[in-house]
Amino acid sequence: MTRHARNCTAGAVYTYNEKKRDAAESGYGTNAKRLGKDSIKSFDCCSLTLQPCRNPVVTKDGYLFDKEAILQYILTKKNEYSRKLKEYERLRRIEENELTQEANQKQLARMEKFVNAGKPTTTPAHKPSATLSKPTKLDDAPSTSSSAIAGSSSSISNMANGHETKLPSFWLPSECPNAGVAKAKAPDSTIYCPVSQQPLRVKDLIDVKFTLLKDGDNKRSLIAKEARYMCPITHDVLSNAVPCAVLRPTGDVVTMECVEKLIRKDMIHPLTDRKLKDKDIIPLQRGGTGYSFTNDNLQGKEKRPMLQV
Repeated sequence: MTRHARNCTAGAVYTYNEKKRDAAESGYGTNAKRLGKDSIKSFDCCSLTLQPCRNPVVTKDGYLFDKEAILQYILTKKNEYSRKLKEYERLRRIEENELTQEANQKQLARMEKFVNAGKPTTTPAHKPSATLSKPTKLDDAPSTSSSAIAGSSSSISNMANGHETKLPSFWLPSECPNAGVAKAKAPDSTIYCPVSQQPLRVKDLIDVKFTLLKDGDNKRSLIAKEARYMCPITHDVLSNAVPCAVLRPTGDVVTMECVEKLIRKDMIHPLTDRKLKDKDIIPLQRGGTGYSFTNDNLQGKEKRPMLQV
């Protein structure tokens, strides 16, 4: 039987294709698959909305955002900080009141101890030690109110003894019966980038200017085109496969090949003839979604139980 036969079973080697086929049919082993194009964020899309940017801005770390989306994010974080600051001040006032009450109680306890220390410990002889009063008929019969109180104190219902106005909630940690008072913790006023988790300020955002590709196709919209932008210097088409960089003074997006071969030789902006520094060249981060992070790991793996012979 030849080695290329369709139903060849005489091979002494367990091939890779047979292993993958058996793993898929049996449900055991690691299932690895390369992610498709739809799982990768385009280089000109916002890192928050995952849509093409209308007014693109870039951070100093090279992450692209839509200006409206990132400003809304910063405003939301500032409002959240204001809310946390008010809650922190409220908890601080509660803690200060508790400390004041505790100090007053300790002061009263010391005063009572000092006053009781000056009193005589023995009863004088001319005063009777104790007076016993005979129980009256009213005292002999137990009152209905006291029996009701005793009965209510021994009740196992969670609606007795005034608990009908406050019911514990076992779904909220702060409302559990054994939950303690939350401690005041000062909130952090720093706003962090949602992608890089680095401090983010509005003045650090740099406006980005993409150069439209001159292909002569005016019938299709810009979003419908796969090739939308080009390098303003070399006229190379920009895509996820082409590393790009942003020039800080003008915001132009150029290819990294153009940066390495043309710009870094003299460190002069080719369009404006301005002197550039190393910090003026910001590499644009590509890709990056919930499935793949900046094109470093494009393979999804699912680990399953494995049987070994």
